[in-house]
Order: sequence, then structure tokens, then C-alpha cells
Amino acid sequence: MAGCAAALSSCFFEYDTPRIVLIRSRKVGLMNRAVQLLILAYVIGWVFVWEKGYQETDSVVSSVTTKVKGVALTNTSGLGLQVWDVADYVIPPQQENTLFVMTNIIATLNQRQSTCAELPGAKTVCTSDDNCTFGSIDVHLSGVTTGKCVHYNAHVKTCEVLAWCPVENDTYVPRPAFLRAAENFTLLIKNHIWYPKFNFTKRNILPNTNATYLKSCIYDAKTNPFCPIFRLGQIVESAGHSFQHVAVEGGIMGIQINWDCNLDRSASHCVPKYSFRRLDNQDSDHTVSPGYNFRFAKYYKDANGTEVRTLIKAYGIRFDVIIFGKAGKFNIIPTMINIGSGLALLGVATVLCDIIVLYLMKKRFYYREKKYKYVEDYDQVNLSLPNLTGEMSRDRLLLSPLGS
Repeated sequence: MAGCAAALSSCFFEYDTPRIVLIRSRKVGLMNRAVQLLILAYVIGWVFVWEKGYQETDSVVSSVTTKVKGVALTNTSGLGLQVWDVADYVIPPQQENTLFVMTNIIATLNQRQSTCAELPGAKTVCTSDDNCTFGSIDVHLSGVTTGKCVHYNAHVKTCEVLAWCPVENDTYVPRPAFLRAAENFTLLIKNHIWYPKFNFTKRNILPNTNATYLKSCIYDAKTNPFCPIFRLGQIVESAGHSFQHVAVEGGIMGIQINWDCNLDRSASHCVPKYSFRRLDNQDSDHTVSPGYNFRFAKYYKDANGTEVRTLIKAYGIRFDVIIFGKAGKFNIIPTMINIGSGLALLGVATVLCDIIVLYLMKKRFYYREKKYKYVEDYDQVNLSLPNLTGEMSRDRLLLSPLGS
């Protein structure tokens, strides 16, 4: 109880105030200055110079439109001689901040609603009608089973389905890619950006760009870093991949545009920086369903008025245009806040030196005596002074000579 009372008494009835002690020590002095220099280097070099702590910042707001150009010629047994233009291979024609370019296809021609043999598989191969269930619907089937076992070819029987016939066979993906000429197609990117806090707008087609330059330029990181027209093969190669390899099964490429702008400088210094990377999983050996593909159909009617379609499984590359960046401009408020924070950090040097001097050095007990001084309550000292004075006077009388 006495210990608790003493602790409470010291908590409520004692006050400590800093005391300045000048310690003449080369080690401690050098260490103190070294820590202060490190703090100053951090505040000036990192906070103000590198991070521009004197600026107010804002995040970019942007819009993107794209346009692809290029023509390809193919000649296959199924489709014959055919020319492909942008309306054929850009699907859909417009998307937000992204576009898809078809590079490979599996086409199933002249499909009609009828009955036919299902594609051979673990659940569809049969030997008799007993192996096929009537009305069975499965996500892996092309249609609804009729309960019959029919010939798929001369060697294999499968369950018959009511579906769009003949059913699609996507077992083998064409190699090389069907539209391998897409490597030389070009992509124009129009990007407008806005920093609302500073009311600053700009676009990636710079003011000094004219129509003649746009018709002839192709982006190159060294010779044409501000040309907004990109060759598709170059985009994939800049990300470290082969276009012809990616074109077979498709993939997703990211086109990154960085708008980091220092608005304390001229607006002409605010320019886009392009970079490229592949966004989908690149390890096809350990990925189920690699690449990028989807299906669509083109419908028409034959001479008898029967609805017919051409089913296309499209493989291709999706290009995602990703805009990021921030702008900064001088403002007195963040400047004063960072200056105040830097001055406060200088106190860390004193704290660190105190810890070393008072707890780690050999003469720490000597320095503690100089650092701390205990002073009693002034009122209590004054109350005890009269008694002390009386006792001292009586002692003097007792010790005085008899003749005095």
C-alpha cells in the first residue's frame, strides 16, 4: 500500500522540466551532428527534392479512344480467298479504354438447327442407345441428347444431340495464327487528360503534331517517343513476347500511359510516357484455358428460308489502355507542414544521444547525476527554516566562550 501511495503521490505531485547539460565529449558531439545531418539530408533530399513536399498534388482524370488500321489476305479450304479489314477483326468496334483484335479463328460453316452426332468425349462416346439418356442437358454438350447412339465417323459412335449442326470441333487450334498479318496493323490512341484541382488539360497528340506527321510516324521509344500510333507487333515485343506466339491462343496486353507532371514548370514539359506489359498469365504449361477467346455467330437465311449461321471461335489480343499519373504545384500549406515536421525530427538527435549517454556509456552514472537534479517543494523548505535557524542559534550560544 505504501508503494502504491508513493507512486500515486509522485504521479500527481511531482513535475519534471528539461535541464540543459553541456557535455564536452567528442564522441557524443560528433554523433549528435551526424544524426542531425542525416535528418536534414532526408528532409531536404527526399521530402523536398525527390517527393516535392512543397507541392499540392492531384490525380489524373482521362478518356481514351482508339482506332486500328490494317488489311489481311487469307486463303483456306473452308473460307476460300478472303480479305479482312478492320470491320472484320476488331470486335466490338468500340469499347471503353480497351479493344480486341482477332488473330486466330476456328470457323464452323453452315450450321442449322437439326440433329447430329456429338463431338467424341468421355461422356458422349457410346456403343448403343442404352448409353445415351434422352433429354440430357450438360454444359459440356453442344445441345440436348435425343437418346440415340449414331456414327460420328467410320470408327466412333457418339450420342446424338439436337443442336446447331454440324457441331463445332475446337480440338485443334490453327498454327500458325490465321491472321498472323495482324502483326503489322497499327493502333492510334487518342488520350485526353485533366487535372481538376489545377484546371489543367492536355492530350497525347502534342500541339506541335500535324496531320502529315501522324500519317507517317510509328512509335519508337528512342526516335519517336511521342508518336501516338503503335504497331501491334511492336507492342507485344516491347513487353518481351513474340507476337506470332501470342496470336495463336490470344492474350491480354497492357498499354500504360504515365502522366506525371510538374506544373511549376512549363506545360510543354508535361508529356506522356508509354510502357507495355502482358497482363494475363504467361505460363501456359500450368494454366487451364490459356489465352483469350470467345465465340460469336453471323446469321443469314438460305434459298429455302432456313436460318443458317457461321459460328466463329475468335482468338485474339485484348489491348487495355491504362492511364495513371499525378500533377503537383507549389502550395504554402504542404511546404510549412513539411518544414515543421523536419524541425520536429531534429529532436530525434537529442533523444538518441541522451539514450547513449545515460544508459550505454561507461560514465553513465556520472552523467545522470549531472542531468537530473531533485528539488523539494519550496513551501515545505520555508516552513522548516525557522526551527532550523533556532537550533543553529542555540548551538552557537552553547559553544560560545563564557566571557563573551
